[in-house]
Amino acid sequence: MHTTNRRLARDDWHEALRLGIEGFGGDRSRSQPDVWPAKGQSCWGTFDGDRMVARLAGNSYHSWFDGVEVPTLGVCGVTVEAEQRGRGLLAPLFHELLAESDAPISTLYPTAPGIYRGFGYELVGTLRTIEVPTAHLTAVRPATGVTTRRATEADIPAIVACYTRWAADQNGPLTRTGPLFDHQEILTSSTGATVAVDADADDRVLGFLLWQRGNGYDQSSTITVDDLVPDTAEAARALWRVLGSFASVAGQVRVTTSGDDGIRLVLPTVAWREVGTHPYMLRILDVPQAFSLRRTSPAVRADLAFAVRGDRLGSTDGDYALRVADGGLTCTPGSASDRVYTPAGIALAYAGVQSSANLRRAGLLTGPTTDDVTWDLLLGGRSFHVRDHF
Repeated sequence: MHTTNRRLARDDWHEALRLGIEGFGGDRSRSQPDVWPAKGQSCWGTFDGDRMVARLAGNSYHSWFDGVEVPTLGVCGVTVEAEQRGRGLLAPLFHELLAESDAPISTLYPTAPGIYRGFGYELVGTLRTIEVPTAHLTAVRPATGVTTRRATEADIPAIVACYTRWAADQNGPLTRTGPLFDHQEILTSSTGATVAVDADADDRVLGFLLWQRGNGYDQSSTITVDDLVPDTAEAARALWRVLGSFASVAGQVRVTTSGDDGIRLVLPTVAWREVGTHPYMLRILDVPQAFSLRRTSPAVRADLAFAVRGDRLGSTDGDYALRVADGGLTCTPGSASDRVYTPAGIALAYAGVQSSANLRRAGLLTGPTTDDVTWDLLLGGRSFHVRDHF
């Protein structure tokens, strides 16, 4: 079989749809969008003659790290025709997609993590669906100084601002900015959009809840929550109580969340059952740029040397010098270092989700332990969260 790789254009939509349905399921009767690929998206495909046998896409995003927006290439839609799997078709596509990106990091949701580890990605987090019995939410203590109401179009900027306040305090969440996010869909994509507002401060939005009613009106029925983001504990209580009001007609509430979510801390129940998971992987594409965008406490000062070895795509292998001063990080090519990360190791260190000691136990970091405490302090200060599946 002789194959060719190229960037996809509008005329390739039907072949991309066919292959996408084979990989992920879906509706063959879907009509072609007015613009495809979407603005902010790059798609590549492998062809055997006129037949597409593999494809993937890259979305232009930004992720929050240390309160800084880090450009991020979100890889999605990775599909190989059933008869062509295992023949190495993805490697050239990843090489093309990653080589054209200006983003310093890339992320994806894998169905087979082992495939993507070969390209330098590693698991750094999980998007989870958790389930709480609706009846348990009726016992949430009433909120003080906070009321709830249905959101209107005028609330959209405040809802976006509320999400941004939360996301900027974490590591990992998408900023929800750019052409691939339409904030006007916030109200139309949900059965209900509820805001928690300050009862004493001109109706100021302190949190929001986006929910889907689902079908039925008995204990088998489920309320699905796409977003529950409060600024305060009282706002969290107020929003949970809105969900608890469905106790007579819905047996459970399912919430999209990740990490150790603080919204759980106001619940008077230990019922928090995980019913769905989407693991999340990260790869460093440009080591100097990725680290030079990070920020830390002005009290931290250090000169660190490290190396990356074993990148199958070859783009991150090298020796680096990392200077930490005045709250900023500066990463440049450096001299040879005995502190050596694998691509997976540097991804996990960057995300702050594994300590140096644990990276060593996993074989992802070797060399002197002298600077381990500094690295852990530098990168491990924030919780890692994701909220948007792509």
